Amino acid sequence: MSELTFEQMLEDTIKTIHSGDVVEGTVIDVKADEIVLNIGYKSDGILTKNEYTNDSSVDLTAVVKPGDVMEVKILKVNDGEGQVVLTYKRLAADRGNKRIEEAYNNREVLKATVVQVLEGGLSVIVEEVRVFIPASLVADTYEKDLNKYMGREIEFVISEYNPKRRRYIGDRRQLIVARKAEMQRELFERIHEGDIVEGVVKNVTDFGAFVDLGGADGLLHISEMSWGHVEHPRKVFKVGDKLNVLIKEINGSKVALSLKFEDENPWRDAAEKYAIGNIVKGRVARMTDFGAFIELEPGVDALLHVSQISREHVEKPADVLHIGEEITAKIVDFNEVDKKISLSIKAMALSAAAQDDAEGMPVDENA
Repeated sequence: MSELTFEQMLEDTIKTIHSGDVVEGTVIDVKADEIVLNIGYKSDGILTKNEYTNDSSVDLTAVVKPGDVMEVKILKVNDGEGQVVLTYKRLAADRGNKRIEEAYNNREVLKATVVQVLEGGLSVIVEEVRVFIPASLVADTYEKDLNKYMGREIEFVISEYNPKRRRYIGDRRQLIVARKAEMQRELFERIHEGDIVEGVVKNVTDFGAFVDLGGADGLLHISEMSWGHVEHPRKVFKVGDKLNVLIKEINGSKVALSLKFEDENPWRDAAEKYAIGNIVKGRVARMTDFGAFIELEPGVDALLHVSQISREHVEKPADVLHIGEEITAKIVDFNEVDKKISLSIKAMALSAAAQDDAEGMPVDENA
């Protein structure tokens, strides 16, 4: 029997590999653009950055270190220079395909970081498999700028799985819709008319503000923003403001809100403050041809008729008054049911004149 040479014994201890084999290797060196692995073969395996990941921003030296054990796939046994060419991402992609297929079949919610913002949507990577989320499936409302999602981890489900065409479509929208529906259900089980709840201003329009109650939006109409006059909602509120609002009415999925709390109602003690004969001060809030409306306090306006502005004839209120001017007048009528108050400067002037005349009359010593 002939003895084996050292080279023959060495070859017997070295395993045989073929393209497509999955092998285990130990990292012996990490460079900026490649990883070198000992795979138990006569030549070391070379794993380039492009065959490690699809993410070009990855720093190999930060994610792999000497001594790490990795499973890789053989691409070429000999690249022409005696080196074995390896791939990690294709092995991961094979496994990723199975992972996505399972998620698709089970309607599983996946999480992944957005790695690219495209004109028509977002791109994420799940175990080295690229999944595309169209813009229409990113949210339940139109998103003008998708760049805010770059680098963010998002949740989605696989709505289309076609490995032959390598077409994997993600859907984030249906998750948002489902969650909002659940939040809405929980909200309407919790709230009742008359409750005071916290909300956040979501949108401001000419006629009011929409307030997010955490599951549904409520409308805070301009007429319910204050007991006083509100010129425009945007002068009072901005998007993001937190409010404690009163649930005024619930009609199906519509919620009407109010900031007119009863304990702040200026008409509660108005009968005493604005009794007929009382002298009051107020500010000219607005004017018409027939008179001026005087704000006595926020939520309480009174009419100063043009005929009651002066003892002299006044053609139009604007001839003698201006917006914002403070005036003093006498209450001549109070209607609590209709919340109407009438004022008169003329009556106050006449009363003063009558008092002056009375004080100026000679005293009758024979009386």
